Amino acid sequence: MTTVAPTDIARVLTEALPHMQRYDDEIVVVKYGGHAMGDEPVARDFARDIVLLEQSGVNPIVVHGGGPQIGSLLKRLNIKSEFKGGLRVTDRETVEVVEMVLAGSVNKEIVAAINAQGGKAVGISGKDANLMRAMRLERRVRDPDSNLDTILDLGFVGDPIAVDPHIIDVIIHSDLIPVIAPIGVGPEGETLNINADTFAAALATALKAKRLLLLTDVEGVLDEDGTLIKSLTTAEAQELIENGTISGGMIPKIESCLDVIAEGVEAVVIINGKVPHAVLLELFTEHGAGTLIERRARKGRTRR
Repeated sequence: MTTVAPTDIARVLTEALPHMQRYDDEIVVVKYGGHAMGDEPVARDFARDIVLLEQSGVNPIVVHGGGPQIGSLLKRLNIKSEFKGGLRVTDRETVEVVEMVLAGSVNKEIVAAINAQGGKAVGISGKDANLMRAMRLERRVRDPDSNLDTILDLGFVGDPIAVDPHIIDVIIHSDLIPVIAPIGVGPEGETLNINADTFAAALATALKAKRLLLLTDVEGVLDEDGTLIKSLTTAEAQELIENGTISGGMIPKIESCLDVIAEGVEAVVIINGKVPHAVLLELFTEHGAGTLIERRARKGRTRR
């Protein structure tokens, strides 16, 4: 282990203090991706970060994915997994596996990791206390042959329509850390599988969170030379979509970020979840750890 001088520790803590004060008693929604969960040291660092946030006066809310874990179990069960429009087609048999993995094994692994680091986490899903009501997602695509729009049948895939934050309020005011599986409840009480980014965005909007952190497997938004863009205004992000700098799967992610900010969340940050202590670096240091997107640039165009 590297020995750190006490004076260096004191300097780091004093530099972090203004950022800690900024987020005191604020809500920070953290979307934790399935790919980062498979790395034990990274998962341990993430759990420590979440515990430190809570003990520093921040109210962290963890929303997790689990795509790789779902895919692995479906394969073991010989259940064919089909994707349309980038989304997993979820039939009745598949949604049972999705709920079992997300609300079961993955959720409890994260809860256990946080508790092992001295936190007090509780695992729930969007079905608990009707936290996340949803309707079946409709996705239109254009047939290249007929040039006609068709609606994709994605099965039990959900799109959030209403958030009841009561259970989150209860958990937070009990000094507990909520860890939430992105499962919603449909109009007929059916289970609906919701994209974790979409779920986290809807939750952050409803809670008027100070920050939404999207932990992914990329550094953030890159410019034409492949260099990380540390901060963007919403107008700049839209321009990068229009000129093609932001492309592919990053487009819906950024568009979701823009929607969240338009609804009142101060800023959204896209971060590489495999960077050690990425959450702390983003919130408690001046330079941050990914791409910060906010409505307008701060005076002096600093990272913060």
